[in-house]
Amino acid sequence: MNRLRGIVNLLESGIWDDFRVDVNADARFPGDRFPAVIIGEVVWLRYRFNLSLRDIPALVARSGIVLSHETVRAWCETFGPDYAGQVRRRRPRPRDKWHLDEMVIRMNGVQHYLWRAVDQRGVCLGVLVTRRRDTYAARTFLRKLLKF
Repeated sequence: MNRLRGIVNLLESGIWDDFRVDVNADARFPGDRFPAVIIGEVVWLRYRFNLSLRDIPALVARSGIVLSHETVRAWCETFGPDYAGQVRRRRPRPRDKWHLDEMVIRMNGVQHYLWRAVDQRGVCLGVLVTRRRDTYAARTFLRKLLKF
């Protein structure tokens, strides 16, 4: 419950307003009784804070909106890919110089290799973890990053 209280404080502070789903306040989705603003807010909460389906109805109940967790699940399945696309388009483009870092880590006592792609600003572009030091996998990982 402390996590929910912290998220409520973050939401009320307004610092996340730039990352919300862009929808028209008067828009309605066909077949839904809730306006698009409420649907967008629920989908944003689910994907931005990785909340469980049962936490979100408790958060929006503070605003007087009664939802079931099944409604939240259906909205996230329907509108989640659109939201992810909006976030992906707004993400700043990586710079032109990239670095591939390699380090050895231990997970549950087993040695793994962590490959991390970073641009010149230090923004992490992707992470790959392998059990063996596999140069082919690292090259494939970097090629996949170059495609995006």
